[in-house]
Amino acid sequence: MKAQQQSPQTRVIPRNPQQPLGGALIDADGREIPITEQMIQQACRELERAWQAPRRAS
Repeated sequence: MKAQQQSPQTRVIPRNPQQPLGGALIDADGREIPITEQMIQQACRELERAWQAPRRAS
């Protein structure tokens, strides 16, 4: 069986940040809220701001 090779001319088309990615959250009223790229990026930015280096043991 041969490994498939991709063409070096393959283009990557970025997703629309508002396009659902396949997952969803369920809110307090039981409604599904699709997870978007924009939601993931915002969560990552918030985690980066909140991150702290671990303290060294004394």
